[in-house]
Amino acid sequence: MRRQARVEDVHELALGMPHVTVEHGVYGNPVYQVGRKSFVFFRTPRPDAVDPATGERYQDVIMFWVPSEADKQALVQDPSTPFFTTPRFDGHPSVLLRASRIGELTYQEIRELIEDAWLSQASARRRAAWLEASSRRARTASDHFPRL
Repeated sequence: MRRQARVEDVHELALGMPHVTVEHGVYGNPVYQVGRKSFVFFRTPRPDAVDPATGERYQDVIMFWVPSEADKQALVQDPSTPFFTTPRFDGHPSVLLRASRIGELTYQEIRELIEDAWLSQASARRRAAWLEASSRRARTASDHFPRL
């Protein structure tokens, strides 16, 4: 069964990655970091992200780092995804998502997004260790649950 993603999943998954610390912005918004580099950031309302109908600033924007500009463009240009960007983030390897639209993603999709965000900011040593451990877990799981 594929369940919808929730905002709580973002917090749990980000905290579940290794070597993560949580900083808080001046308004208490959580900023998840690895090696003092942010990879998931709950933004405060900003003038660059507004409701086009009302002009009101979005109150619920989450920023996720991505591995590359190509990854960013693939996400924001696909009309089937809820991701967006603003001119302020031109050239910045990140995508934005309104928390109110997170249910348009599955848990698996948000997990992969957070893992990719973490990988894009973690040191080479930490990336290699996590990827090796993930590979071991996948091999062990496939030994116990062979594909049909």
